[in-house]
Amino acid sequence: MRRSSILILTGAGISAESGVETFRDKGGVWSRVRLENVATPEGFARDPAMVHAFYNARRAGLSTVEPNAAHHALAKLERVHDGAVTLVTQNIDDLHERAGSRNIVHMHGELTKAFCATCGAHSVADGDLRVDLACAACGHAGGMRPDVVWFGEIPYHMDDIYKRLLAADLFVSIGTSGAVYPAAGFVAEARAAGIHTLELNLEPSDGTPLFDEARHGKASVLVPEFVAEILSGT
Repeated sequence: MRRSSILILTGAGISAESGVETFRDKGGVWSRVRLENVATPEGFARDPAMVHAFYNARRAGLSTVEPNAAHHALAKLERVHDGAVTLVTQNIDDLHERAGSRNIVHMHGELTKAFCATCGAHSVADGDLRVDLACAACGHAGGMRPDVVWFGEIPYHMDDIYKRLLAADLFVSIGTSGAVYPAAGFVAEARAAGIHTLELNLEPSDGTPLFDEARHGKASVLVPEFVAEILSGT
């Protein structure tokens, strides 16, 4: 499988094996917490303290999880492959970075960062975020929020993502439900452009019929196998 330019989309399924909770699966986060309360601008406006508590707990939870074999395999692919490898992730955790990946596009933001709604500055979230926390860039207190894209907001870097997607000759979707747009539409965009498409997922997703190939099973098994194929040229 010789591919010069690869764009890889990852979703919650790749981090689930590391112990990171998924959102939409049975028993996932949204089965216990109303997304309207913690994942919308309106929810933050109503009760910023509750939203901060929710994301502070998730940020603290990152210290209890580690990258798995799938994360490490993708880092190896980026490091060893002699072509372009772009990793676009819907995940807000930092497991790809900790595994060694560098060419990462976080389309839904990053749990380890903060965003100032007053001046638009992005910064590292050094510890818990609070309602009274002042922005280091503008000095205003009360506008700091998790640097996470909420429902009703436009994902980050979309123009760059589409540019990279249309320049690829292989699109791979790993651990995604195929239900969240705009990411769910990437496979259709790729097919329309004549780009080969591959799904690696625990089970068939909503978009499985659109892929040229689909392999189902654990990401920690499928992704290292896929990377070995790419690097061997088979």
